[in-house]
Amino acid sequence: MPTAADLLAIMPFPDIDPIAFSIGPLAIHWYGLAYVAGILLGWAYACRIVANDSLWPGNVSPISKTHLDDFIVWAALGVVLGGRLGYIFFYDLPAVLRTPVRALEIWNGGMSFHGGLTGTTIAMILFARRNAIPVWSLFDIVAAVVPFGLFFGRIANFINGELWGRLTDVPWAVVFPTGGPFARHPSQLYEAGLEGIVLLLVLAAFVYGMRALKSPGFITGVFVCGYALSRIFVEFFREPDAQLGYLVGTNWLTMGMVLSFPMILLGLWAMLRARRQAALQL
Repeated sequence: MPTAADLLAIMPFPDIDPIAFSIGPLAIHWYGLAYVAGILLGWAYACRIVANDSLWPGNVSPISKTHLDDFIVWAALGVVLGGRLGYIFFYDLPAVLRTPVRALEIWNGGMSFHGGLTGTTIAMILFARRNAIPVWSLFDIVAAVVPFGLFFGRIANFINGELWGRLTDVPWAVVFPTGGPFARHPSQLYEAGLEGIVLLLVLAAFVYGMRALKSPGFITGVFVCGYALSRIFVEFFREPDAQLGYLVGTNWLTMGMVLSFPMILLGLWAMLRARRQAALQL
């Protein structure tokens, strides 16, 4: 017999096994497939962008398809290592200091976007210097395709029933198996829509409609600002990590907000710098 909370949830939680399929003893999880899908689709879209010389300064792309092929491994390492280390330092450091082996227990927590962004940024700087690529142009091409990974990653969070939202009685509320017998915001889907679909379309409009890649660093600034604004908005609907809770008050300031506020300033600076540099070259 359904509970009152179940009746509140018009959108039922899908009964999807977190394991997509198994090959003998090897279990393939949706979360891992999300990373693969995000990287491969991002790579395919990036190849299309770098092949269009008219989008770039001087009508010549500074990045080749071979560069993108080589960078996939660098990007994957930056995302995974940075994301895990970021989660440890931003969200779980006291527990890891008490029990260092916890750092390897990815089922206790997970990945941090801000950590993954930092790790990928370091990878991009090192890769650009090694291959004599303008670093801001590499930043831009990666920024333009990151929403693919964000979209699939948030969908995987929803399938796993993790990172759910706050209690609510909205008609589209969901009762998550791991969230108690309460109807909650499906905040993972909010993030998939904003950080994934909306941000991808906004960036594409700047890339193709405004030829913003001709001002190296501008697309990067748009992405950083767009992600930060989306994340801050969704944090008002997302349940904070249990070990941290709300940093100020009882229902508003979260670690996700604290890490995102500086990104707005950084994004604005990147856009202003790009426009200034482009003007000097006219």
